[in-house]
Amino acid sequence: MKLLLAYFSATGNTAQIAGIIKTSLVALGAEVDELDITSYADRRESVDLTPYQAVIFGAPIHSNRAPRIVRDWLNTLNGEGRKCATFFTYGGFGVHPTHYSTRTILEARNFVLVASAEFLGKHTFNLAGWSAMTTRPDEADFEVAREFAEKIYPRFTGEDPGLVGPLEKTNRTDKELDEFEKFRFKAVQQLPTRNGAECSMCLICEDLCPTHAMDAQQGAADPERCIVCLRCLANCPEGVLHVNDLRELWQFKLQGENETAESLNQKKSRIYL
Repeated sequence: MKLLLAYFSATGNTAQIAGIIKTSLVALGAEVDELDITSYADRRESVDLTPYQAVIFGAPIHSNRAPRIVRDWLNTLNGEGRKCATFFTYGGFGVHPTHYSTRTILEARNFVLVASAEFLGKHTFNLAGWSAMTTRPDEADFEVAREFAEKIYPRFTGEDPGLVGPLEKTNRTDKELDEFEKFRFKAVQQLPTRNGAECSMCLICEDLCPTHAMDAQQGAADPERCIVCLRCLANCPEGVLHVNDLRELWQFKLQGENETAESLNQKKSRIYL
């Protein structure tokens, strides 16, 4: 069986889980091609699903949903009745309705969802002063990823005819979710910049930006395009890029969610069948 594993991974969490899933599926006898859609150019290329019997989609969770650019990309596909599975990575806060909303998109694009999963990983805002899931994903998360592969493979082959069960919805309207999505931009008031600091102009930040928002020469992100994924910060070899300090917001977030860094880290990755 030939499978496509497509994922968006700005800071590496989703790619790491994708690697575990791929290795496990190959061990089970599958042939797996990877498609990293993080880069702007890769999302602009047409995707031929003809060679694949099923597809696995992976993404981080941004404000209770897959990132908007991932949702837009999914809407360009036609599953033609293919089975699929989804998995998501997140920094400890706000999972739902990601699984449900993504399934809604995929079903509208003629895919059949057999399973979904969520995995803990370092929060994107750790790059700006947070301390959420600093040691995740860890071996326990990787073990769940291996189990996920073992569960979805027989569903893809038809040995297990099961499909994913009910997924948690939300009382929020799409408009309310869109407004909630803007919180990322309210929190990160100073978008990625080097504030005139010297750098070697390696252009990595510009080349890797998922939305072509970063201008390396100017050393700043375009506010009309930036999605605050912080891929540029995570990959700057000289560490000269930064956003505003979010340490105060970290404490506010913990209090608002009635959590501590320790209680967050007790959360476990999960599979939905």
